[in-house]
Amino acid sequence: MIHFTVSPSSGVPPYLQLVHQVEQAIRLGHLTRGDRLPTVKEVARMVAVNPNTVLKAYRELEHKGLAQGRPGRGTFVAAEAADPVPEARLRELQDSLAGWIRSARAAGLDADGMTGLFTAALTDTTSKGDDV
Repeated sequence: MIHFTVSPSSGVPPYLQLVHQVEQAIRLGHLTRGDRLPTVKEVARMVAVNPNTVLKAYRELEHKGLAQGRPGRGTFVAAEAADPVPEARLRELQDSLAGWIRSARAAGLDADGMTGLFTAALTDTTSKGDDV
């Protein structure tokens, strides 16, 4: 079960934050085809947003082919990750990243600084073709 969060200060509309969270959960293999998404009421209550915001997110997911509404039954994931990373490998990567975050924090970087550094490194390695 996915646990949604919405950050009012992110600058990203709440419905897009919900869409991105489902996309990421599918990409990481946490959601697979046939999984039922929480009801609109559940999500609206969970993240304290208007139910229409959740409906908009679910419609966007349907438009993208990532979800399918079934009248009277709910909304279900309609896609799977193209090449899911095994759970154990994901855990290793998350642990490694947590260590990097602790080092960056000790060096004095805040979340924005870490995000900037990560984005720069990702862009740099991608442009060099190191994205293997």
